[in-house]
Order: sequence, then C-alpha cells, then structure tokens
Amino acid sequence: MFTEYLDLLNSYSPLSIQSKEALMEHITVKKFSKGDLILQYGDICKSIYYVRKGFVRIFYFKNGKDVTEWFADEKQFFFSIVSYFENQPSKLIIEAIEDCEIIQLSKKGQDELKKSNLEIANLIIQFYSISLILSQKRMESLQFETASKRYEKMLLEQPNILHKVSLQYIASFLGITQETLSRIRANQ
Repeated sequence: MFTEYLDLLNSYSPLSIQSKEALMEHITVKKFSKGDLILQYGDICKSIYYVRKGFVRIFYFKNGKDVTEWFADEKQFFFSIVSYFENQPSKLIIEAIEDCEIIQLSKKGQDELKKSNLEIANLIIQFYSISLILSQKRMESLQFETASKRYEKMLLEQPNILHKVSLQYIASFLGITQETLSRIRANQ
C-alpha cells in the first residue's frame, strides 16, 4: 500500500531505505465515507494528506456562500496551508466527495525527522516548494486569466472534476457564477 506513496515521495527528492522506514513511523491511513469531513473548520491541520483513493474538495464560507478553493484527486496531496504552518484553527474545510482512503504524514513527525535526516529535510523543502508554486499559479490564474481560459485549463489538468462534483462547485472553484459557467460550456 505504501510503496506507491513512498515512490512518489522519492520522485520529489531521493530517499534511502532508512529514510523511507523513518517516514513510515509517522504515516497513518484513514478511510472516510462520502460526505465526511477530513478537516473541520476550526481544527488545526496536523498532517499533509495524500489521496490514495477517492476525491476531495477544499472549501470555505465567505459571506454565507460556500467557496471551493481546491480539489484533490487520486495521487494528489493537500492540506490547509495556513493552519499547518501557523498552527492555528483552519478556515478551510476538507470534505470527502467520494469514499476515500487518505494517507497522512504527520507534521510532528516531519518536524522531528527534518532535524536529523538530510534526505527528509530536502524532501520537505521540495514538497513545500511545489505547494507554493501551485498556490501562486492558482492565484495568478484567478487574477490574470479569463474565465474561459480557467475552464479550459481545469479540463486539461483535472478532467475528472466534471464527473465528480456539481457545476456549482466548479463555478466556485473557477471564481465565476454558474450562469457564466453555463455560457462557457455552451460555447465549447
């Protein structure tokens, strides 16, 4: 079960067998049913999560409206960034859109290991770098791309979304109304 996960981590930054074994001590697997909350509003995010099976939505409420920030499909990582780094209650909610099997790598374990294991420290730096780049690309997309371009990009990068979530969630993720999404889809 963990071979695929550890191989993926190894692709980010090389890990020896000893480093992989050290990481294993801080990894747990949890199953969530469709609709379960993986992280609730106000909880502190204490892990980096990986979708082994299933599909996840990350969202928040703004002015009484549900706003989708991110989707995580199988073989993707996710977490509440601000809560994780600042050890404060999350404003994000993470929901299982399908029955899920989630691998969790604890922050406490990472913090311990990075002090004594250079390979794991390098892995964590690489992982955080990738996360920052994705966050900045998402922000730039919302700021500089047209709604139509964002929709096309979503279809290219995450085609499964259309089959997994409602158009309401997709519109919210794209930062547009459902009406605008309907017009874009009609013109495709």
